[in-house]
Amino acid sequence: MEKIIVLSVLNAKYIHASPAPWCLKSGVKKYAPELYNNIKIIECNINQPTEDILEKIIAMSPAIVGFSCYIWNINQTLALCNKLKQHLPNVIIVLGGPEVSYCARDIIKNNLQIDYILTGEGEESFPDFLKAIIFNDINKPLPEQIYKEIPGVCGRDVSNNIYQIEAVAPKKKIPSPLLSGYSDAIHNRIAYFETSRGCPYSCAFCLSGSCDKPRYFNLDTVFPDLIRLANSGAQIIKFVDRTFNANPSHANKILQFILNSYGKEIPKGVCFHFEIAGDILKEETFVLLEQMPIGAVQLEIGIQSFNEKTLAAINRKTNTQVLQTNIQRLIAMGNMHIHIDLIAGLPHEDLNSFINSFNRAYNLKAQMLQLGFLKLLHGSEMRNNPQTFPCDFDKNAPYQVQSTPYLSVEDIRLLHLAEDAINKVYNSGRFHLTIDYVLNTSGISPFEFYSEFAKKTGHGHGVSLDDYTAILQEFCATLPYVEREILRDLLIRDRLSTNPSGRIPKCLYRQDSRMEKVIKWLSNNPDTKPQKGLRRGIAILNSTNTVCWVDYDVNMKNPVTRRWILNEIPLNMILN
Repeated sequence: MEKIIVLSVLNAKYIHASPAPWCLKSGVKKYAPELYNNIKIIECNINQPTEDILEKIIAMSPAIVGFSCYIWNINQTLALCNKLKQHLPNVIIVLGGPEVSYCARDIIKNNLQIDYILTGEGEESFPDFLKAIIFNDINKPLPEQIYKEIPGVCGRDVSNNIYQIEAVAPKKKIPSPLLSGYSDAIHNRIAYFETSRGCPYSCAFCLSGSCDKPRYFNLDTVFPDLIRLANSGAQIIKFVDRTFNANPSHANKILQFILNSYGKEIPKGVCFHFEIAGDILKEETFVLLEQMPIGAVQLEIGIQSFNEKTLAAINRKTNTQVLQTNIQRLIAMGNMHIHIDLIAGLPHEDLNSFINSFNRAYNLKAQMLQLGFLKLLHGSEMRNNPQTFPCDFDKNAPYQVQSTPYLSVEDIRLLHLAEDAINKVYNSGRFHLTIDYVLNTSGISPFEFYSEFAKKTGHGHGVSLDDYTAILQEFCATLPYVEREILRDLLIRDRLSTNPSGRIPKCLYRQDSRMEKVIKWLSNNPDTKPQKGLRRGIAILNSTNTVCWVDYDVNMKNPVTRRWILNEIPLNMILN
Protein backbone atom coordinates (compact mmCIF):
# COMPACT_ATOMS: atom_id res chain seq x y z
CA MET A 1 0.00 0.00 0.00
CA GLU A 2 1.32 3.46 -0.95
CA LYS A 3 2.42 5.47 2.09
CA ILE A 4 1.08 9.02 1.75
CA ILE A 5 3.38 11.88 2.80
CA VAL A 6 1.60 15.17 3.47
CA LEU A 7 3.55 18.44 3.43
CA SER A 8 1.79 21.45 4.92
CA VAL A 9 2.40 25.04 5.90
CA LEU A 10 0.13 27.49 7.73
CA ASN A 11 0.67 30.77 5.92
CA ALA A 12 0.08 34.09 7.67
CA LYS A 13 -2.68 34.90 5.16
CA TYR A 14 -4.24 33.18 2.18
CA ILE A 15 -2.54 35.65 -0.17
CA HIS A 16 0.93 34.41 0.82
CA ALA A 17 2.07 31.39 -1.18
CA SER A 18 4.95 29.80 0.73
CA PRO A 19 7.36 27.85 -1.51
CA ALA A 20 8.63 25.70 1.40
CA PRO A 21 6.58 22.50 0.78
CA TRP A 22 7.22 22.79 -2.95
CA CYS A 23 10.96 23.07 -2.32
CA LEU A 24 10.84 19.84 -0.31
CA LYS A 25 8.72 18.10 -2.92
CA SER A 26 11.22 19.15 -5.61
CA GLY A 27 14.00 17.75 -3.44
CA VAL A 28 12.15 14.43 -3.30
CA LYS A 29 11.66 14.50 -7.08
CA LYS A 30 15.38 15.04 -7.57
CA TYR A 31 16.85 12.80 -4.88
CA ALA A 32 14.15 10.23 -4.06
CA PRO A 33 12.06 10.05 -7.26
CA GLU A 34 10.54 6.74 -6.25
CA LEU A 35 8.64 8.61 -3.49
CA TYR A 36 7.63 11.67 -5.51
CA ASN A 37 4.09 10.52 -6.22
CA ASN A 38 3.57 9.83 -2.52
CA ILE A 39 3.84 13.56 -1.72
CA LYS A 40 0.65 15.57 -1.23
CA ILE A 41 0.72 19.28 -0.38
CA ILE A 42 -1.92 20.96 1.77
CA GLU A 43 -1.66 24.74 2.01
CA CYS A 44 -3.61 26.48 4.76
CA ASN A 45 -3.35 29.66 6.81
CA ILE A 46 -3.45 30.58 10.47
CA ASN A 47 -6.87 32.20 10.13
CA GLN A 48 -8.57 28.91 9.28
CA PRO A 49 -10.19 26.81 12.01
CA THR A 50 -7.83 24.08 13.22
CA GLU A 51 -10.56 21.50 12.79
CA ASP A 52 -10.90 22.31 9.09
CA ILE A 53 -7.17 21.88 8.52
CA LEU A 54 -7.14 18.69 10.57
CA GLU A 55 -9.98 17.27 8.52
CA LYS A 56 -8.10 17.88 5.26
CA ILE A 57 -5.00 16.10 6.53
CA ILE A 58 -6.82 13.16 8.06
CA ALA A 59 -8.72 12.65 4.81
CA MET A 60 -5.39 11.80 3.16
CA SER A 61 -4.68 8.96 5.64
CA PRO A 62 -1.02 9.97 5.76
CA ALA A 63 1.83 7.89 7.13
CA ILE A 64 4.07 10.97 7.47
CA VAL A 65 3.12 14.64 7.90
CA GLY A 66 5.62 17.47 7.67
CA PHE A 67 5.08 21.11 8.66
CA SER A 68 7.15 24.22 7.88
CA CYS A 69 7.40 26.34 11.02
CA TYR A 70 7.77 30.10 11.43
CA ILE A 71 7.14 32.56 14.27
CA TRP A 72 3.67 33.37 12.94
CA ASN A 73 2.46 29.75 12.82
CA ILE A 74 4.40 27.79 15.44
CA ASN A 75 1.67 27.91 18.11
CA GLN A 76 -1.10 26.82 15.76
CA THR A 77 1.16 24.20 14.18
CA LEU A 78 2.02 22.56 17.52
CA ALA A 79 -1.65 22.58 18.55
CA LEU A 80 -2.59 21.05 15.20
CA CYS A 81 0.07 18.35 15.60
CA ASN A 82 -1.28 17.48 19.02
CA LYS A 83 -4.79 16.92 17.63
CA LEU A 84 -3.43 15.10 14.62
CA LYS A 85 -1.63 12.62 16.87
CA GLN A 86 -4.81 12.02 18.82
CA HIS A 87 -6.67 11.09 15.63
CA LEU A 88 -3.79 9.23 13.97
CA PRO A 89 -1.59 7.81 16.76
CA ASN A 90 0.77 6.07 14.32
CA VAL A 91 1.39 9.02 12.03
CA ILE A 92 4.99 10.28 11.92
CA ILE A 93 5.16 14.06 12.42
CA VAL A 94 8.26 15.95 11.30
CA LEU A 95 8.84 19.69 11.59
CA GLY A 96 11.25 21.98 9.77
CA GLY A 97 11.82 25.68 9.20
CA PRO A 98 13.58 28.55 11.01
CA GLU A 99 11.33 28.52 14.07
CA VAL A 100 12.38 24.98 15.06
CA SER A 101 15.88 24.78 13.58
CA TYR A 102 17.55 26.60 16.48
CA CYS A 103 15.61 25.03 19.35
CA ALA A 104 15.01 21.51 18.02
CA ARG A 105 15.91 19.68 21.24
CA ASP A 106 13.54 21.83 23.31
CA ILE A 107 10.69 21.33 20.84
CA ILE A 108 11.18 17.55 20.83
CA LYS A 109 11.51 17.45 24.62
CA ASN A 110 8.40 19.53 25.32
CA ASN A 111 6.14 18.20 22.57
CA LEU A 112 5.70 14.45 22.66
CA GLN A 113 3.49 14.58 19.56
CA ILE A 114 6.53 15.62 17.45
CA ASP A 115 8.62 12.68 16.26
CA TYR A 116 11.37 14.41 14.29
CA ILE A 117 12.72 17.82 13.40
CA LEU A 118 14.88 18.52 10.38
CA THR A 119 17.06 21.60 10.91
CA GLY A 120 18.62 23.67 8.16
CA GLU A 121 17.88 23.36 4.46
CA GLY A 122 15.81 20.32 3.55
CA GLU A 123 16.07 19.65 -0.19
CA GLU A 124 18.68 16.91 0.39
CA SER A 125 18.04 15.88 3.99
CA PHE A 126 14.27 15.44 3.62
CA PRO A 127 14.54 12.83 0.83
CA ASP A 128 17.17 11.00 2.91
CA PHE A 129 14.85 11.15 5.92
CA LEU A 130 11.87 9.77 3.96
CA LYS A 131 13.87 6.88 2.58
CA ALA A 132 15.17 6.05 6.06
CA ILE A 133 11.65 6.07 7.54
CA ILE A 134 9.76 4.33 4.76
CA PHE A 135 12.34 1.68 3.92
CA ASN A 136 12.71 0.72 7.61
CA ASP A 137 10.04 -0.01 10.19
CA ILE A 138 8.09 3.24 10.03
CA ASN A 139 6.73 3.05 13.58
CA LYS A 140 10.04 2.46 15.32
CA PRO A 141 12.82 4.96 16.11
CA LEU A 142 15.61 5.10 13.55
CA PRO A 143 18.70 3.10 14.48
CA GLU A 144 21.84 5.10 15.16
CA GLN A 145 23.69 3.97 12.03
CA ILE A 146 20.84 5.40 9.93
CA TYR A 147 19.98 8.67 11.66
CA LYS A 148 23.65 9.65 11.81
CA GLU A 149 23.60 9.77 8.02
CA ILE A 150 20.79 12.35 7.87
CA PRO A 151 22.09 15.93 8.21
CA GLY A 152 20.11 18.07 10.63
CA VAL A 153 17.80 15.38 12.00
CA CYS A 154 16.69 15.59 15.62
CA GLY A 155 14.63 12.83 17.25
CA ARG A 156 14.44 10.18 19.96
CA ASP A 157 16.50 7.01 19.87
CA VAL A 158 15.44 3.52 20.97
CA SER A 159 16.15 4.49 24.60
CA ASN A 160 14.02 7.63 24.24
CA ASN A 161 17.07 9.88 24.46
CA ILE A 162 17.09 12.94 22.22
CA TYR A 163 19.78 13.12 19.55
CA GLN A 164 20.58 15.86 17.05
CA ILE A 165 22.81 15.63 14.00
CA GLU A 166 24.48 18.79 12.78
CA ALA A 167 22.88 20.42 9.75
CA VAL A 168 25.00 21.16 6.70
CA ALA A 169 24.33 23.18 3.57
CA PRO A 170 23.28 21.04 0.59
CA LYS A 171 26.24 19.75 -1.36
CA LYS A 172 24.24 19.15 -4.53
CA LYS A 173 22.27 21.53 -6.74
CA ILE A 174 19.17 22.93 -5.07
CA PRO A 175 16.17 22.02 -7.25
CA SER A 176 13.63 24.73 -8.03
CA PRO A 177 10.20 24.57 -6.33
CA LEU A 178 8.73 25.12 -9.80
CA LEU A 179 9.76 21.55 -10.67
CA SER A 180 7.02 20.28 -8.39
CA GLY A 181 4.24 22.69 -9.36
CA TYR A 182 4.77 25.81 -7.26
CA SER A 183 3.94 28.16 -10.14
CA ASP A 184 0.66 26.29 -10.73
CA ALA A 185 -0.38 26.88 -7.11
CA ILE A 186 -0.05 30.69 -7.04
CA HIS A 187 -3.61 31.66 -8.13
CA ASN A 188 -3.19 35.46 -7.96
CA ARG A 189 -1.34 35.32 -4.65
CA ILE A 190 2.05 36.70 -3.61
CA ALA A 191 4.80 34.41 -4.91
CA TYR A 192 8.20 34.02 -3.27
CA PHE A 193 11.41 33.54 -5.21
CA GLU A 194 15.06 33.12 -4.26
CA THR A 195 18.25 33.48 -6.27
CA SER A 196 20.67 33.01 -3.38
CA ARG A 197 20.94 31.59 0.13
CA GLY A 198 22.98 32.80 3.04
CA CYS A 199 23.78 36.34 4.16
CA PRO A 200 26.92 38.49 4.04
CA TYR A 201 26.00 40.28 7.28
CA SER A 202 25.85 39.27 10.94
CA CYS A 203 23.15 41.51 12.45
CA ALA A 204 22.64 40.50 16.06
CA PHE A 205 18.83 40.65 15.91
CA CYS A 206 18.47 38.56 12.76
CA LEU A 207 18.53 34.80 12.09
CA SER A 208 20.42 35.44 8.88
CA GLY A 209 23.37 36.52 11.00
CA SER A 210 23.93 32.87 11.89
CA CYS A 211 23.61 31.66 8.28
CA ASP A 212 26.42 30.73 5.94
CA LYS A 213 27.88 33.22 3.52
CA PRO A 214 25.81 33.74 0.36
CA ARG A 215 25.63 31.07 -2.34
CA TYR A 216 24.28 32.43 -5.60
CA PHE A 217 22.16 30.36 -7.97
CA ASN A 218 23.03 29.94 -11.63
CA LEU A 219 21.20 32.63 -13.58
CA ASP A 220 20.69 30.26 -16.51
CA THR A 221 18.11 28.50 -14.34
CA VAL A 222 16.91 31.62 -12.49
CA PHE A 223 15.72 33.48 -15.60
CA PRO A 224 13.42 30.75 -17.04
CA ASP A 225 11.93 30.20 -13.58
CA LEU A 226 11.34 33.93 -13.20
CA ILE A 227 9.45 34.11 -16.49
CA ARG A 228 7.36 31.09 -15.59
CA LEU A 229 6.50 32.51 -12.18
CA ALA A 230 5.68 35.91 -13.68
CA ASN A 231 3.16 34.17 -15.95
CA SER A 232 1.60 32.18 -13.09
CA GLY A 233 -0.93 34.86 -12.18
CA ALA A 234 1.21 36.28 -9.36
CA GLN A 235 0.67 40.00 -8.86
CA ILE A 236 3.76 40.38 -6.66
CA ILE A 237 6.93 38.28 -6.77
CA LYS A 238 8.94 38.74 -3.58
CA PHE A 239 12.63 37.93 -3.78
CA VAL A 240 13.61 36.37 -0.45
CA ASP A 241 17.36 36.86 -0.93
CA ARG A 242 18.53 38.26 2.41
CA THR A 243 20.18 41.35 0.87
CA PHE A 244 19.42 41.36 -2.83
CA ASN A 245 22.15 43.85 -3.76
CA ALA A 246 24.91 42.34 -1.60
CA ASN A 247 26.42 41.06 -4.84
CA PRO A 248 25.91 44.02 -7.23
CA SER A 249 26.82 42.05 -10.35
CA HIS A 250 24.30 39.30 -9.57
CA ALA A 251 21.58 41.83 -8.69
CA ASN A 252 22.17 44.01 -11.74
CA LYS A 253 21.96 41.07 -14.13
CA ILE A 254 18.55 40.18 -12.69
CA LEU A 255 17.34 43.78 -12.85
CA GLN A 256 18.55 44.07 -16.44
CA PHE A 257 16.75 40.84 -17.32
CA ILE A 258 13.49 42.13 -15.81
CA LEU A 259 13.90 45.44 -17.62
CA ASN A 260 14.54 43.73 -20.97
CA SER A 261 11.66 41.25 -20.51
CA TYR A 262 8.99 43.49 -18.99
CA GLY A 263 5.95 43.79 -21.23
CA LYS A 264 7.24 40.87 -23.31
CA GLU A 265 8.00 37.53 -21.63
CA ILE A 266 7.07 39.16 -18.32
CA PRO A 267 3.49 40.49 -18.36
CA LYS A 268 2.84 44.14 -17.58
CA GLY A 269 1.45 44.63 -14.10
CA VAL A 270 3.67 42.11 -12.32
CA CYS A 271 5.57 43.75 -9.45
CA PHE A 272 8.96 42.54 -8.17
CA HIS A 273 9.78 43.12 -4.51
CA PHE A 274 13.41 43.26 -3.33
CA GLU A 275 14.92 43.69 0.13
CA ILE A 276 18.06 45.77 -0.26
CA ALA A 277 20.76 47.50 1.78
CA GLY A 278 20.34 51.14 0.86
CA ASP A 279 23.82 52.33 1.78
CA ILE A 280 25.71 49.99 -0.60
CA LEU A 281 23.78 50.76 -3.79
CA LYS A 282 26.01 51.16 -6.84
CA GLU A 283 25.53 53.68 -9.63
CA GLU A 284 24.75 50.95 -12.18
CA THR A 285 21.93 49.74 -9.92
CA PHE A 286 20.50 53.25 -9.66
CA VAL A 287 20.55 53.56 -13.46
CA LEU A 288 18.69 50.27 -13.90
CA LEU A 289 16.09 51.08 -11.22
CA GLU A 290 15.42 54.49 -12.73
CA GLN A 291 14.53 52.85 -16.06
CA MET A 292 11.99 50.45 -14.55
CA PRO A 293 8.37 50.89 -15.65
CA ILE A 294 6.25 52.55 -13.00
CA GLY A 295 5.06 49.97 -10.47
CA ALA A 296 7.29 47.15 -11.79
CA VAL A 297 9.55 47.23 -8.71
CA GLN A 298 9.11 47.87 -5.02
CA LEU A 299 12.01 48.10 -2.57
CA GLU A 300 12.15 47.32 1.14
CA ILE A 301 15.05 48.99 2.91
CA GLY A 302 15.89 48.21 6.53
CA ILE A 303 17.09 51.36 8.27
CA GLN A 304 16.48 49.87 11.76
CA SER A 305 17.94 52.98 13.45
CA PHE A 306 19.82 56.18 12.74
CA ASN A 307 21.67 55.86 16.07
CA GLU A 308 25.29 55.04 15.19
CA LYS A 309 25.95 53.47 18.60
CA THR A 310 22.91 51.22 18.19
CA LEU A 311 23.98 50.09 14.72
CA ALA A 312 27.50 49.31 15.96
CA ALA A 313 26.13 47.25 18.88
CA ILE A 314 24.08 45.03 16.56
CA ASN A 315 26.96 44.51 14.09
CA ARG A 316 25.23 46.54 11.40
CA LYS A 317 27.81 48.76 9.76
CA THR A 318 25.87 51.49 8.00
CA ASN A 319 26.81 54.91 6.70
CA THR A 320 23.55 56.59 7.70
CA GLN A 321 24.17 59.74 5.68
CA VAL A 322 24.80 57.74 2.51
CA LEU A 323 21.75 55.61 3.35
CA GLN A 324 19.55 58.69 3.72
CA THR A 325 20.83 60.25 0.49
CA ASN A 326 20.32 57.02 -1.45
CA ILE A 327 16.78 56.55 -0.16
CA GLN A 328 15.93 60.11 -1.14
CA ARG A 329 17.30 59.46 -4.62
CA LEU A 330 15.18 56.31 -4.99
CA ILE A 331 12.02 58.03 -3.80
CA ALA A 332 12.62 60.96 -6.15
CA MET A 333 12.53 58.57 -9.12
CA GLY A 334 8.80 58.19 -8.52
CA ASN A 335 8.52 54.83 -10.29
CA MET A 336 8.88 52.50 -7.29
CA HIS A 337 7.02 51.86 -4.04
CA ILE A 338 9.63 52.38 -1.28
CA HIS A 339 9.15 50.66 2.08
CA ILE A 340 11.53 51.52 4.95
CA ASP A 341 11.80 49.84 8.35
CA LEU A 342 12.67 50.90 11.89
CA ILE A 343 13.02 48.52 14.86
CA ALA A 344 12.12 49.61 18.39
CA GLY A 345 13.91 47.90 21.28
CA LEU A 346 17.47 47.78 19.95
CA PRO A 347 20.40 48.44 22.35
CA HIS A 348 21.24 52.07 23.21
CA GLU A 349 18.00 53.29 21.62
CA ASP A 350 16.03 55.17 24.28
CA LEU A 351 12.76 56.97 23.57
CA ASN A 352 14.42 60.24 22.51
CA SER A 353 16.84 58.39 20.24
CA PHE A 354 14.02 56.42 18.65
CA ILE A 355 11.94 59.57 18.15
CA ASN A 356 14.90 61.09 16.32
CA SER A 357 15.20 58.00 14.11
CA PHE A 358 11.46 58.05 13.47
CA ASN A 359 11.32 61.72 12.47
CA ARG A 360 14.38 61.40 10.27
CA ALA A 361 12.95 58.34 8.54
CA TYR A 362 9.47 59.84 8.19
CA ASN A 363 10.80 62.98 6.53
CA LEU A 364 12.27 60.86 3.74
CA LYS A 365 8.66 60.54 2.45
CA ALA A 366 8.76 56.84 1.56
CA GLN A 367 5.43 55.26 0.67
CA MET A 368 5.59 53.12 3.81
CA LEU A 369 7.40 53.48 7.14
CA GLN A 370 7.12 50.29 9.15
CA LEU A 371 7.58 50.74 12.88
CA GLY A 372 8.53 47.24 13.98
CA PHE A 373 9.45 45.84 17.38
CA LEU A 374 12.47 43.74 18.24
CA LYS A 375 11.79 40.01 18.33
CA LEU A 376 14.22 37.79 20.22
CA LEU A 377 14.36 34.98 17.69
CA HIS A 378 15.79 31.55 18.44
CA GLY A 379 19.25 31.43 16.92
CA SER A 380 19.86 35.18 16.94
CA GLU A 381 22.85 36.64 18.77
CA MET A 382 20.64 38.91 20.84
CA ARG A 383 18.73 35.92 22.23
CA ASN A 384 21.83 33.80 22.69
CA ASN A 385 23.73 36.51 24.62
CA PRO A 386 21.35 38.06 27.18
CA GLN A 387 24.26 39.45 29.20
CA THR A 388 25.33 41.57 26.24
CA PHE A 389 21.79 42.33 25.11
CA PRO A 390 19.59 42.42 28.24
CA CYS A 391 15.87 42.91 27.73
CA ASP A 392 12.53 41.46 28.76
CA PHE A 393 10.54 39.76 26.04
CA ASP A 394 7.49 37.57 25.60
CA LYS A 395 8.57 33.94 25.94
CA ASN A 396 5.88 32.90 23.44
CA ALA A 397 6.16 33.48 19.70
CA PRO A 398 6.79 35.99 18.24
CA TYR A 399 9.03 36.77 21.28
CA GLN A 400 8.42 40.51 21.09
CA VAL A 401 10.37 42.90 23.31
CA GLN A 402 8.51 44.18 26.38
CA SER A 403 11.16 46.46 27.88
CA THR A 404 14.89 47.15 27.67
CA PRO A 405 17.42 49.06 29.80
CA TYR A 406 16.65 51.98 27.47
CA LEU A 407 12.87 51.67 26.92
CA SER A 408 10.36 51.14 29.73
CA VAL A 409 7.11 49.21 29.46
CA GLU A 410 5.33 52.59 29.17
CA ASP A 411 7.69 53.65 26.36
CA ILE A 412 6.97 50.45 24.45
CA ARG A 413 3.24 50.96 24.93
CA LEU A 414 3.49 54.49 23.52
CA LEU A 415 5.39 53.19 20.49
CA HIS A 416 2.71 50.55 19.89
CA LEU A 417 0.07 53.27 19.88
CA ALA A 418 2.16 55.34 17.45
CA GLU A 419 2.62 52.24 15.27
CA ASP A 420 -1.12 51.75 15.03
CA ALA A 421 -1.68 55.40 14.13
CA ILE A 422 0.99 55.51 11.44
CA ASN A 423 -0.34 52.30 9.90
CA LYS A 424 -3.90 53.62 9.71
CA VAL A 425 -3.09 57.20 8.72
CA TYR A 426 0.16 57.14 6.73
CA ASN A 427 0.93 53.60 5.61
CA SER A 428 -2.65 53.11 4.45
CA GLY A 429 -1.96 55.88 1.92
CA ARG A 430 -5.40 57.34 2.64
CA PHE A 431 -4.48 60.69 4.18
CA HIS A 432 -1.19 61.86 2.65
CA LEU A 433 -2.41 65.29 1.46
CA THR A 434 -4.05 66.01 4.79
CA ILE A 435 -1.10 65.01 6.94
CA ASP A 436 1.43 66.91 4.81
CA TYR A 437 -0.65 70.04 5.28
CA VAL A 438 -1.16 69.52 9.01
CA LEU A 439 2.52 68.86 9.75
CA ASN A 440 3.76 71.73 7.61
CA THR A 441 1.20 74.17 9.02
CA SER A 442 1.28 73.26 12.70
CA GLY A 443 5.04 72.80 12.90
CA ILE A 444 4.80 69.75 15.16
CA SER A 445 7.09 66.80 14.51
CA PRO A 446 5.81 63.62 12.86
CA PHE A 447 6.27 61.55 16.02
CA GLU A 448 4.52 64.14 18.16
CA PHE A 449 1.59 64.12 15.76
CA TYR A 450 1.15 60.34 15.62
CA SER A 451 1.79 59.71 19.31
CA GLU A 452 -0.57 62.49 20.47
CA PHE A 453 -3.24 61.39 18.02
CA ALA A 454 -2.85 57.80 19.23
CA LYS A 455 -3.03 58.77 22.90
CA LYS A 456 -6.29 60.64 22.33
CA THR A 457 -7.91 58.05 20.07
CA GLY A 458 -6.46 54.69 21.17
CA HIS A 459 -6.02 51.82 18.74
CA GLY A 460 -9.23 52.48 16.84
CA HIS A 461 -9.96 48.78 16.41
CA GLY A 462 -13.38 48.15 14.92
CA VAL A 463 -13.84 51.81 13.95
CA SER A 464 -15.20 52.32 10.44
CA LEU A 465 -13.19 54.33 7.92
CA ASP A 466 -15.80 57.10 7.94
CA ASP A 467 -15.71 57.34 11.73
CA TYR A 468 -11.92 57.26 11.73
CA THR A 469 -11.91 60.10 9.19
CA ALA A 470 -14.11 62.13 11.54
CA ILE A 471 -11.83 61.42 14.50
CA LEU A 472 -8.77 62.47 12.48
CA GLN A 473 -10.54 65.62 11.29
CA GLU A 474 -11.42 66.70 14.82
CA PHE A 475 -7.92 66.02 16.14
CA CYS A 476 -6.19 67.90 13.32
CA ALA A 477 -8.55 70.86 13.72
CA THR A 478 -7.23 71.39 17.26
CA LEU A 479 -3.63 71.85 16.10
CA PRO A 480 -2.05 75.32 15.74
CA TYR A 481 -2.72 77.27 12.52
CA VAL A 482 -4.77 74.49 10.91
CA GLU A 483 -7.76 75.97 9.06
CA ARG A 484 -10.85 73.81 9.25
CA GLU A 485 -12.06 74.56 5.72
CA ILE A 486 -8.71 73.70 4.14
CA LEU A 487 -8.54 70.57 6.31
CA ARG A 488 -11.99 69.45 5.13
CA ASP A 489 -11.12 69.93 1.48
CA LEU A 490 -7.86 68.01 1.79
CA LEU A 491 -9.64 65.14 3.53
CA ILE A 492 -12.14 65.09 0.65
CA ARG A 493 -9.30 64.94 -1.88
CA ASP A 494 -7.68 62.12 0.08
CA ARG A 495 -10.87 60.12 0.42
CA LEU A 496 -11.85 60.46 -3.24
CA SER A 497 -8.32 59.50 -4.35
CA THR A 498 -8.20 56.35 -2.25
CA ASN A 499 -11.75 55.03 -1.83
CA PRO A 500 -13.36 53.72 -5.05
CA SER A 501 -16.85 54.06 -3.63
CA GLY A 502 -16.63 57.74 -4.56
CA ARG A 503 -18.73 58.51 -1.51
CA ILE A 504 -18.07 61.52 0.75
CA PRO A 505 -18.26 60.56 4.45
CA LYS A 506 -20.88 62.24 6.61
CA CYS A 507 -18.32 64.32 8.51
CA LEU A 508 -17.20 65.98 5.25
CA TYR A 509 -20.48 66.06 3.31
CA ARG A 510 -22.42 69.29 2.75
CA GLN A 511 -25.62 69.79 0.81
CA ASP A 512 -24.77 72.18 -2.04
CA SER A 513 -27.34 73.48 -4.53
CA ARG A 514 -24.58 74.00 -7.10
CA MET A 515 -23.81 70.28 -7.36
CA GLU A 516 -26.59 69.50 -9.83
CA LYS A 517 -25.21 72.04 -12.29
CA VAL A 518 -21.65 70.77 -11.72
CA ILE A 519 -22.61 67.16 -12.50
CA LYS A 520 -24.53 68.19 -15.61
CA TRP A 521 -21.65 70.34 -16.89
CA LEU A 522 -19.03 67.61 -16.34
CA SER A 523 -21.28 65.03 -18.02
CA ASN A 524 -21.89 67.17 -21.11
CA ASN A 525 -18.36 68.48 -21.60
CA PRO A 526 -16.44 66.21 -24.04
CA ASP A 527 -13.22 66.58 -22.02
CA THR A 528 -14.80 65.64 -18.69
CA LYS A 529 -17.59 63.31 -19.75
CA PRO A 530 -17.45 60.07 -17.71
CA GLN A 531 -16.86 56.77 -19.45
CA LYS A 532 -19.84 54.48 -19.50
CA GLY A 533 -19.92 52.07 -16.57
CA LEU A 534 -17.25 53.89 -14.52
CA ARG A 535 -18.05 55.11 -11.02
CA ARG A 536 -17.21 58.76 -10.37
CA GLY A 537 -16.72 60.70 -7.13
CA ILE A 538 -17.30 64.49 -7.19
CA ALA A 539 -16.95 67.26 -4.59
CA ILE A 540 -17.00 71.06 -4.43
CA LEU A 541 -14.03 72.45 -2.50
CA ASN A 542 -14.77 75.78 -0.85
CA SER A 543 -11.25 76.71 0.26
CA THR A 544 -10.03 76.77 -3.35
CA ASN A 545 -13.39 77.42 -5.05
CA THR A 546 -12.83 74.40 -7.28
CA VAL A 547 -14.50 71.16 -8.27
CA CYS A 548 -12.61 67.89 -7.94
CA TRP A 549 -13.54 64.47 -9.26
CA VAL A 550 -12.12 60.98 -9.66
CA ASP A 551 -13.06 58.33 -12.22
CA TYR A 552 -12.33 54.88 -10.79
CA ASP A 553 -10.67 53.36 -13.82
CA VAL A 554 -8.04 50.78 -12.88
CA ASN A 555 -5.79 52.30 -15.53
CA MET A 556 -5.99 55.65 -13.75
CA LYS A 557 -4.59 54.32 -10.49
CA ASN A 558 -0.95 55.03 -9.72
CA PRO A 559 0.71 51.67 -8.86
CA VAL A 560 3.32 53.42 -6.69
CA THR A 561 1.13 55.71 -4.59
CA ARG A 562 -1.89 53.41 -5.06
CA ARG A 563 -4.11 56.47 -5.48
CA TRP A 564 -6.52 57.31 -8.29
CA ILE A 565 -5.83 60.42 -10.36
CA LEU A 566 -7.62 63.47 -8.96
CA ASN A 567 -8.98 66.01 -11.45
CA GLU A 568 -9.68 69.60 -10.43
CA ILE A 569 -10.97 72.71 -12.21
CA PRO A 570 -12.11 76.19 -11.06
CA LEU A 571 -15.75 76.31 -10.09
CA ASN A 572 -16.33 79.52 -12.02
CA MET A 573 -15.62 77.69 -15.30
CA ILE A 574 -18.82 75.76 -14.68
CA LEU A 575 -21.05 78.37 -13.07
CA ASN A 576 -20.29 81.30 -15.38
